Parts: sequence; C-alpha cells; structure tokens
Amino acid sequence: MAVLLGVDTGGTYTDAVLIRDETQVIASAKALTTRADLAVGVGNAVSAVLAQSGVAPSEIAMASLSTTLATNALVEGQGGRVALIYVGFRARDLAAHGLEEALRGDPHLMLAGGHDHAGAEVEALDEAALSAFLETHKQSVSGFAVASQFATRNPAHELRVAELVAAVTGRPVSTSHALSARLNGPKRALTALLNARLIGMIDRLIGRAETQLRALGIDAPMMVVRGDGALMSSAQARQRPIETILSGPAASLVGARWLTGAEHALVSDIGGTTTDVALLRDGRPAIDPAGAQVGPYRTMVEAVAMRTHGLGGDSEVHFVAEGLEAKVTLGPKRVLPVSLIATEAPEVVHAALDAQLRRKVPGAHDGRFVRAVAGQEAEGLAPREAALLERIGAAVHPLGAILLSRIEQSTLARLVARGLVQVAAVTPSDASHVAGRLDAWDASAARKALELFGRQRGGSGNPFCLKPEQLAQIIIDRLTYQTSLALLETAFAEEDPGFDLPAETLARHILMERGLVGHRGLLRMDAGLNLPVVGLGASAQSYYPAVGARLGTEMILPEHAGVANAIGAVVGRVIMRQSGSVTSPGAGKFRVHLNEGPEDFSDPEGALTLLEMVLTQQARARAKAAGAAEIEVQVSRDIRTAGVEGREVFVEADVTVEASGRPRVAVG
Repeated sequence: MAVLLGVDTGGTYTDAVLIRDETQVIASAKALTTRADLAVGVGNAVSAVLAQSGVAPSEIAMASLSTTLATNALVEGQGGRVALIYVGFRARDLAAHGLEEALRGDPHLMLAGGHDHAGAEVEALDEAALSAFLETHKQSVSGFAVASQFATRNPAHELRVAELVAAVTGRPVSTSHALSARLNGPKRALTALLNARLIGMIDRLIGRAETQLRALGIDAPMMVVRGDGALMSSAQARQRPIETILSGPAASLVGARWLTGAEHALVSDIGGTTTDVALLRDGRPAIDPAGAQVGPYRTMVEAVAMRTHGLGGDSEVHFVAEGLEAKVTLGPKRVLPVSLIATEAPEVVHAALDAQLRRKVPGAHDGRFVRAVAGQEAEGLAPREAALLERIGAAVHPLGAILLSRIEQSTLARLVARGLVQVAAVTPSDASHVAGRLDAWDASAARKALELFGRQRGGSGNPFCLKPEQLAQIIIDRLTYQTSLALLETAFAEEDPGFDLPAETLARHILMERGLVGHRGLLRMDAGLNLPVVGLGASAQSYYPAVGARLGTEMILPEHAGVANAIGAVVGRVIMRQSGSVTSPGAGKFRVHLNEGPEDFSDPEGALTLLEMVLTQQARARAKAAGAAEIEVQVSRDIRTAGVEGREVFVEADVTVEASGRPRVAVG
C-alpha cells in the first residue's frame, strides 16, 4: 500500500497531507509559509505530518507539490528582472498588446527577423544586434524571453536566439513556441516573458524543497501540479514554471472532487492572498479556451477556467472616503497581518502601536510596518531603491520611521513588487483575531492596529469606527460581500446561454443586489445561486457560512477542506499535450510545421499522419519523463475546410495528442 505525500505552499500557510493508496487521508498538518525561503515551511509542514502520523520517511513512494507561488507573483507583480527579445514584430506591438506594461521597465530588443504564416523566412536574423544586446544586459537580468513572428510555423529564429543567449550569457531562456503551439505572437511573447520572470523563483523553491525532503529521509520522486490540474516532474516545472500558474487552485479543484464527489458545483478556495473560483461540471473542471488569466495577464497557458481574485485572509484593508460616507475595501495586494509580524518583533510592534495611539492626530502610516525579505537576489536595483533597502536592513520598522519623503513611497512599492520587502498592515486575519474567530497570532496587536485604523476620518470629519470589535465585523462583512461577488461573477461568466452584459457588471447590478435580500415592493425579486458551493481553505469554516447564506445556496465545507490543495496534488494524473498544425500554402501542397522546419506533402492524409506520429512521440516522451506509468494516448483532429465551386477544400488542420497516466510509485 503506497503512501503519498502532498504539499501545498500557500501565501500564508504551507500544508502537508499523507494519503494511503489514493483512498485514505492518514494525517494532515500546517506550518507558516516562510517567504524568505519557502522550502523551510515545506520542511516544517512535512516534519509535522510525519510526526503526527508515525509514517516512516522511507514509506513515502511519491511527493507532489502544488504552489501558489507563480500565481501570487503575477498577481502581486513580482518576479525577476528579465529581458525580452522580440523578433520580426513592430515597436507598436509592445503597447498595443500590454507587453510594455508587463515589462515594467525591463530591457527589450526589437530584432529584425521572423517568418510568415507559411513558415518562410521574411528577413534574416540580425545576429550582430543581438550579440551587442546580450553583452550589454547579460549581468543585469536573471533570464531572457524570446518571441519570433510565426515561430509556431517555423521556430528557427527562436532556436538560434536561444542558442546565442545560452552561449553569451549562460542565463535561462524561454522560447515562446515551446510554451504554446498557437498563433498570436504578442500573447506568446507575454507568456514567454512571464515564464522567464518566474524561472528563478520556481527553481529555488523546487531545489530547496527537494533538499528539505532528502534531509528528512524522503527519497521519493517529486511531482508538481500544473495549472490544468495534471502533474509534471519537478525538472519539467523548472523549465516551464509558467505552467504552474493556477497550480494551487487547480489542485484544489482536484481535491474538492476527491473530497466531496461533487458533480456540479462552484468551488471557492480562500487563501492568504487570493480567492480562486471555478466550476465543476460533470465532475471535471473546465479548461479555459482563451488561456489562463491571472491578475492583469492573459497568457497562453492551458489551465482550468479559474477566476482568481486578490482577496484573502491577508488582503490589505483600505479606507475609502466617499463624500460624507466612508467604508472599507479589501485587496488586491497581500500584506503581512499586524498580528503576525507582532509575533516576530513584539517589542518593536507594540511600542510603535502604543506611541501612535497616544498621539491625538492620526498619522498616515499608523499601524503599518516594513521589513526586508531575507535571502532574495537584489540585482539591478536603482540607487534610490538600493539605499532604501539598505536603510530597512534586517529589522522590523514602523513604516513612518523608514519613509523620509513622499517620493519614497513609489520606491518602496517597487521593492515590494520585486519581492524584496514586505509591508504589514490591517487584514481580515487581524479582524478575525479581534472578533475571536482566530487565535493563531497576537490578538492584542491586532486590536491596537484596528483601533488606529478606525481613527481615520471620512468626508463628515468624524472618525470612521472607534470600536475595534465593531470595525472587525465591518471588515469580515466586507470579505463576505467581495467573496459573494467573486462567486456571482463566475456563475454569470459560465451561464449558458449568457447575458448581454459583462459578468462583473451583472454581479453588481442593483437588481441582483435587491434580489439577494428578497425585495418585496410592487415587484417581488429573488436571486441567488442555483448550485452548491464547495468552500475550501483554512479559513473557509470561519467565513463561508455567511457567504452561503447571502447567496441562498448550500455551502459544502468538507472535512480536510483546509488541505484540499495538498490532497489534489497527489490524486491527479500526468497529462501531457502536444499540438501542431498542417496548412495548405498552395494548391495540392500540404505543409506540416515541425520544430526542424516545414515539410510538404502532396496529400493531406500523409501530412496529418506524420504530424500525429511526431506529436505522439513527443507527448509520450514528456509523459514518461514526468514519471507516468501505463501511458494512454488520445489523438484529436480539428480539420477546417471551405466550400469552393461545390467541393470541400482543405484549409488548415490542428492536431492534438494527449498522453496520460498515473505517476509511477515505488511500493516498498
């Protein structure tokens, strides 16, 4: 009977679970996520679950990791400094497709080269300009991303650029054609850019996690959950970290299905940083046909149709003054709860809070603290950023003592975005401590922070809320409201037939608001969800009953809901998909687009047969490399034709090969 270990690194907690023979949860445990070195939290959680279960490390036949690291990094705008090499495109494409915003000032090169839709070279690759660019930036970036025009039809220029990047810089390089076989060069470029930005983070996590497991005596192979819920080897995840975006949420869907057997339900998973909502239909999560959307980015990564919201237990609470009224809103950025940072530096935090409470006039930075994240690479910093990081040092500080001028606020924001610095402020987790729903950290510090927060004044000139317990309920009610909106948005987006307005508009519509509270006037209006919700996450038991009541639906809170991601990490399958295309550039000519270059046939069936054979070999090889056993293969063809003079003429075909199997485990 094999024992499987599942681990999930969330924004606040790292979970570990042991499952015997894929049918029984033996034990589960949690440890605080250690942002400076996530693997420390992994080791702590695994040590705890081993101690709780009595299972010997040598009994573990497979370990699998799901992680919100990539998802959270994109939501929070973090990641390494990278360079984009954009081959054969126009400069205006950077702004038109959001690449300029995604670059965030990182270097880029518009390089001559590229191919046309048939795979023929449009212009020779400008290797001289490329070499000069690489020499200039090889020490200032952590990796490179390459996207060439029509690289999915002929990747020759991307492959040559990657070869030169490796030779000149030795840095990791992400090529767009290796991440997606679909057209849309700018979107592939964005995907490659984000992949390059994440490589260092994921590589450090996996490498350190494997080291931690070996130190504990666990010598089992490690798998990583992809964004579609399937498993990949740790080596594959290091090369293609972009495929781990939505890894944690996808694992939660697999775990929700395993825990509840639900066939048709919304699944909502609340973590420290995000709330992730998706639909289970016929027991399976839908795959987003447009590619994974995370924060502001629409990628070409195949992932579950998940709506990710910057809403969690550690979301920053914002004060909003609207005319004479005032309110709070949550997220989308994560901060450290004051109650948590107070456990790390109690004297500093309490002394600062007490001093701020003694002042009659509220300060702009009251109840806010800052610290550096140890162990992070700080290459490529501007002088002002380097100076501020040095001033912060290794200690916890009241934010007002660190920021010496207004301009340093934007400098601090850039350091936070790089993952070099963390800010602590009021969060729903603090509110839960004050309300008596949570007793994990320093409730006294949380109460002081809420008292300071409530002193802020709206347009009326009056303090917002002077009673911390009352303010705590206001914050918790806001979490209920925003979670309800997240669920309604997903329901409206998945409704078939749909409505004529955006899901975000419909979820907030006055008719929906009135219907949820059962309006009775001249009109009778009732509204709510018509399917159950599976609530997951460590805090689901605390927050989600009120969400179910607001939406008038059954809220399923399964046993082990707090470790559903970790469970999903070990009960999934290895699935590898390879796609390719056959085009018809001229009468009687059928072109297969391969990595080695285009190959022409005189009949479509010959071209399709060759493509299927090549893709099958690739998919099988990737599945085998991921550790899959008893591999099964499915092939699908999407052939598009056009009617010309009464006959059907071949236009284009896409072929997808899927190789799948359960991970191979060693049973002692």
